[in-house]
Amino acid sequence: MKFNCELKRIVDDSYDIEIGRRLQKTLAEDLKNGLVGKIKKFAVVTDSVVAELYGREIYEMLLDEGFKADLIVIPEGEKSKTREMKEFVEDTMLEKGYRRDCAVVAVGGGVVTDLAGFVAGTFGRGVPFVNYATTLLAAADASVGGKTAVDTPLATNLIGLFNQPKKVYLDIDTWKTLPKEQISSGLAETIKHGCLGDAELFEYLEKNVEKIFEGDTEACEYIAERNCSVKYKVVMKDERESGLREILNLGHTVGRAVETVSDYRLYHGEAVAIGMVAQARLGQKYGFISEENVKRVESLIARAGLPTAVPDYINKAELVKKLYTDKKVRDGKLRFVFQKEIGDVMQFGDNNYAKEIAEEEIAEIIAGM
Repeated sequence: MKFNCELKRIVDDSYDIEIGRRLQKTLAEDLKNGLVGKIKKFAVVTDSVVAELYGREIYEMLLDEGFKADLIVIPEGEKSKTREMKEFVEDTMLEKGYRRDCAVVAVGGGVVTDLAGFVAGTFGRGVPFVNYATTLLAAADASVGGKTAVDTPLATNLIGLFNQPKKVYLDIDTWKTLPKEQISSGLAETIKHGCLGDAELFEYLEKNVEKIFEGDTEACEYIAERNCSVKYKVVMKDERESGLREILNLGHTVGRAVETVSDYRLYHGEAVAIGMVAQARLGQKYGFISEENVKRVESLIARAGLPTAVPDYINKAELVKKLYTDKKVRDGKLRFVFQKEIGDVMQFGDNNYAKEIAEEEIAEIIAGM
């Protein structure tokens, strides 16, 4: 005997991204006005640095609005993006009486938004969440698109799920409290977006990258908007990475491996910058990008305060082996996304944006970095 469980459904996961300054009050008002329905209980997840800068303020605003709220603080840094830390957040919520009648408010950078979004996707089999991004990196990448994950000892982001927030707040004022290294880290993802889909953004950065470090209002708003524009156009067409969305992994095959092998001594964007250089140099050998444009990419990366070479303390042979933990690997074969000159990507067949390459090819590139 056979039964057919017909479960077809149409789900609208659309959400707004609000770009502005001092958006804490806007967040509180949105929740009061029903952004997540009638929910009155909020777990505010943040890290040990952001807690005192913005997390506690948002937590107290929610209390002032009459909501029940708790502030859950994880240690700052990539090493907190683990299954164990996810358990800590979940267990804390359970101990404080949270069940399915709650929502998660993620306040922080990419580690916080990735972890909190993952928690929200599995807690009670799924509760709503919002992202309040406080770093340029989160604004450019982690808080937009619905990818949530944790790292494992083997590699980054291998355990996770797609889970879209109810809304994303990009508070540009929070960038003022970031150290230079974190601004640089966020610029790596911004440069990546220019390389893969927005030549105008790339050219703007060539002329104005220093203004981002100065906190120039116009420049910061411009890159925030262009980052969102590039990413949402891709995510809108391929939410669950069946093909096109792989292009957002430009530079990440080598980048994630560098990040892991360095034991997270490098910021995510610093590792991605090295990966961007690697794909551009290999792409030049294939004829995908000119020598002139490779130099432009490397020059902009350096001006953004990012590395263009593998640090001396990294074992390059170990790095090459670590490439095989990348999510794009198929049947044990390495696959790379390549930019096409500046502002476009290579396509290698119907809905295929990654090219299979031999280990020796990328090993040669890495050896020269």
